[in-house]
Amino acid sequence: MISASSQIKQPLPAAIAWLVDLLRRHIDGAGEDLPPPPALPSLERIAAALGLSAFERLALLLCAGVELDSGLAALVAEAQGDPAARRPGFSLALAALPGAHWGALTPEGPLRRWRLLALEGGHGPVYSPLRIDEQILHMLSGLRQLHPRLAALAAPLAVADELAPSQLAAAERLSRRWAAPGIPSPLALLDGDDHAARALFAAACAELGARPYVIDAVLLPADSEELDELTTLWAREARLSYAALLLDCCGLDAGDPQASAAARHLVERFPGPMGALGPCPAIDRPLLRVDAPAPSASERGAIWRAALGPDAERLNGQIDRLAAQFALGPAAIRAAAAEARESDAPLDAAAWAAGGAQARPRLDSLAQRIAPAADWAALVLPEAQADTLRAIVARARSRSLVLHSWGFGAGGGRGLGLSALFAGASGTGKTLAAEVIAGELGLDLYRVDLASVVSKYVGETEKQLRRIFDAAEAGGAVLLFDEADALFGKRSEVKDSHDRYANIEVSYLLQRLEAYSGLAILTTNLRQAVDSAFLRRLSFVVSFPFPAAEQRAAIWRRAIPPHAPTAGLDYVRLARLSVSGGSIRNIALGAAFLAADAGAPLGMAHMLRAARHEFAKLDKPLPDAEVAGWAEPIANSR
Repeated sequence: MISASSQIKQPLPAAIAWLVDLLRRHIDGAGEDLPPPPALPSLERIAAALGLSAFERLALLLCAGVELDSGLAALVAEAQGDPAARRPGFSLALAALPGAHWGALTPEGPLRRWRLLALEGGHGPVYSPLRIDEQILHMLSGLRQLHPRLAALAAPLAVADELAPSQLAAAERLSRRWAAPGIPSPLALLDGDDHAARALFAAACAELGARPYVIDAVLLPADSEELDELTTLWAREARLSYAALLLDCCGLDAGDPQASAAARHLVERFPGPMGALGPCPAIDRPLLRVDAPAPSASERGAIWRAALGPDAERLNGQIDRLAAQFALGPAAIRAAAAEARESDAPLDAAAWAAGGAQARPRLDSLAQRIAPAADWAALVLPEAQADTLRAIVARARSRSLVLHSWGFGAGGGRGLGLSALFAGASGTGKTLAAEVIAGELGLDLYRVDLASVVSKYVGETEKQLRRIFDAAEAGGAVLLFDEADALFGKRSEVKDSHDRYANIEVSYLLQRLEAYSGLAILTTNLRQAVDSAFLRRLSFVVSFPFPAAEQRAAIWRRAIPPHAPTAGLDYVRLARLSVSGGSIRNIALGAAFLAADAGAPLGMAHMLRAARHEFAKLDKPLPDAEVAGWAEPIANSR
C-alpha cells in the first residue's frame, strides 16, 4: 500500500520516518537517544511565525504524520493501546516526544491559540485525540492556500500590471509607513475611486511582499464566538503568509452597532498591513488617510502617445482630449490604442470609440445603457431651450481646455462639475434631449432610475450612488438620473433618523455631481417639487414645455419616416390633438403597424385607432372634438 507521505516531496517523508523510529523505540522501551529530526523548512517557517517550542513542533509534526502515513497512524494506535485511536493525544506526545512541557496543552499555548491543533472527543486536554488544522497540513506538505473559512469571505486582490507614476509614488509612501520600525502598522483609509484605491493597496502590498485580500465588512459574522474564530484565523494568516487585508466598509450601515463592532474587532486585532474603503467605524489603531489617485490627465496622455507610437501624430492634437475624457488605467489605454490602430475607421474616431468601450464594462451592470441615435433635427423645442442645450454641449466639449489650459479650474474642484435638470411633463422630450447631447459628444448615455436607487436601508443609497459615479468616472459618460424628485424633493423638518440619513444622501449626491468629470442630467416631471436650494447647485435648469399646436405639427412630421407609405394624412388636423411628443411618436408607430397589418398605406383612420389605444393606456378619454374628421378621407397634404 502506498502511503500519502510517499506522494509528498522530501524532506517531509524523512521527518515522518524519524517519528516512526521514535515511536517504535518508545513502544519497545528503548532508552538510547535518537539523532535530531531532519530539518523540515515548512515546519520551521510555521514555528518561527507562531512561536512554537521544539516540543510543539514535534507534536504538530506527529499530528500531520498520522494523516499522511498509515504506518505511523498504526504505531500511534499501538502506543495508545487502542486500535481505533489512530490520532495521538497529548498524553502520548508528553510521554514519547523529547522536550515535553505542560504549557503546550493550554488554550493560551500557540498550538491551540492559533488553531493549529484541535481537541476531539471531549476527554479533556490530555486524553482527547488531536486533529491538525487542514490548512496547516497542506502547508507542511508544501502547498499554500487560504484557509477555507477565510476564502469563503475574502478574495485575493490582483496587483495591476502597470501603474502611473503618481499611483506608484502613493503606493511606495504607504508601504514605507507600514514598514516603519517602532510604530504599530496604521490602518490606511483610502480616499478616491474604488478601482484606483484597490490598485494602490495591492501595489503597496507588493512593495512589502505581502499577499493582499479584500473582504466586505458586511459579511463579517455578528456572533461573537464565530467572529473571534475568524479574527484569529486572519491574524494567523498574517503571520504565516504575510497576508494584508483591505476591508470594504462602503456597505456598512452606520446605524447598525453590531456590524460596526464586528469591523472594529477585526481591524484592532489584525496585525498585518490593512486598509479600509468607505466610512470605517471608530477604532483603537493608528490611522493614515491616503489619497488614491487615478492616473492624471497628463499621465494618461503620455501613455496614449507611447501606446499609439508614430500613429499618435495622426490624431492632430486630440490625445489631450482623449486623456481628459476617459480616466482609464495604463492597461486599458494600451488595449484601446491597440484596438484603434487595428480599426478601419479614422484613427481619431476609432480611438474615441475604443476609449469609451474600455470604460463601459464597470457601468453596464449598474445602469441602463442607451445607444444615442437621435440628432438635433429630432428635437422640437423653443429656441431658448434649444440654445441652452447647445450651451451644455459646448461646456462639456471644452471643459478640459477652459478649466485646465485656460486656468479657470484653479483653486479646487468644488462647483466645477457639469450638471443639468430637465423639467417637464412626461413625453416632452427630456430623455430625447439627453440622447441628442450624448450623441453630439460621442459619449455613452446611461439611465439611472433614482426611485429604484433610493433605499429604505440606511447607507445603501449612498453606496449605490458611489458605485455608479466611480464606474462612470472612467469614461466621463452622460448620466441620466430619472425621477430626481425621489431624492431632491422639498425638504421638511428633520423629525427622526431616517430624515437625517435622507439629508446625508442628498448631500452626497450633490457632492458627487459637483465633482463629476462627465455630464450628469437629472429629470423631473414637477419642477416645483424640487427644492430651490438644490436647483442653485446645478449648472443648468431646462424647462421642457408642453408642445403648442405648431410644435405638435412639426413633431408629427418628424414621427413619420419619409419612405413610409401614406394616404390622406393631415398634419394640421393631427396637431389639434393635445398630446406630448412622446405620445405622438407612440400613436404614429401604433398606426403604422395597423396599416401594415391591413396591407394599406398609413392614413387618418389608422391614426384614430392608435390614438384610442394610447389614451386607453393613459387611462384618459380621447377628446372627440380634437379628433373630429380623422377618419374621413382627406387629400394628402404631405
